[in-house]
Amino acid sequence: MATMSRSSRFLLPVLTVVLLAVSGLSGCAAAPSVAGATVTGVPLPWPGEGQAAVEVEGLGSLGVSGEAEPVPIASVTKVMTAYVILRRHPLRPGEDGPLIEVDRTAADESYSGLESTVPLLEGRRIRLRRLLELMLVPSGNNVARLLARWDAGSEERFAARMNAAARRLGMGATTYTGASGNEDSTVSTAADQLVLAKAAMRDPVFRAVVARGDTAVPGDVRRLSNTNTLLNRHGVVGIKTGSGTAAGGNLMWASRVRGRLVLGVILGQAAGSDPVTGKTAALEAGARMSAAVEHWLLSTTATRPDAGAGAATAHPPRG
Repeated sequence: MATMSRSSRFLLPVLTVVLLAVSGLSGCAAAPSVAGATVTGVPLPWPGEGQAAVEVEGLGSLGVSGEAEPVPIASVTKVMTAYVILRRHPLRPGEDGPLIEVDRTAADESYSGLESTVPLLEGRRIRLRRLLELMLVPSGNNVARLLARWDAGSEERFAARMNAAARRLGMGATTYTGASGNEDSTVSTAADQLVLAKAAMRDPVFRAVVARGDTAVPGDVRRLSNTNTLLNRHGVVGIKTGSGTAAGGNLMWASRVRGRLVLGVILGQAAGSDPVTGKTAALEAGARMSAAVEHWLLSTTATRPDAGAGAATAHPPRG
């Protein structure tokens, strides 16, 4: 038998370690398709339940956690509703858009004790931009369905437009069955919703609406607060909460740190409890995640546009 050289004896254990590392990575979750690169080693407090995904534009994905199975997303659905509406009825910054008449259905749904709605009077005409605010800020389900009927003639046809938009964006694990998210049959994944967040935040009107702390129904003195209580903390500038018994608490969030846009999605927090508990859990998880990303971006020097390029995808720890 040939004698192994000194260099071969040195390289063999190194090669073994490399092969073990590669085989360990093979079972890791893939990074969301929105990112061209994955930044590894970022210390983030990933939720111990549900699923999550985070990326920093210009750097890449910071990873995903949880099982990538479609789950109910509740009122996070309204981000796609707004995206479709603004694609079909674009608004320029400062423009309020057309007047839309409140129909009887939207007015009758105003005082439902079973879901999130805002008070609307039949026959009142409200500008499109204000209706977008009433849908996205206090999360008016009746406004989402009103906009769907106004745009498509029926909620069913509008849902078809939502699904068509999802397919164009490459959201293969997403199905929309309504405009409000009140239906548990509307399902998606954190990675898919991250794709939507990136597309929606390109619209300056959408960005301005989701950054509002409150809004009001025209003619009503009451201020309706944003359900996203993370606004203006850790650089957060939006986007949308969602909660339900089956869905648990869900959060799509955006922040700006050192001039970079951070996008994150958290789904399925305290699922099966109640909407209030779920939303609280999602916001708490979002606060931890956004604070950690802010801390990392402020403390790291690896924030060049090419940082992380070509890095291997790593699955972040749970919990």
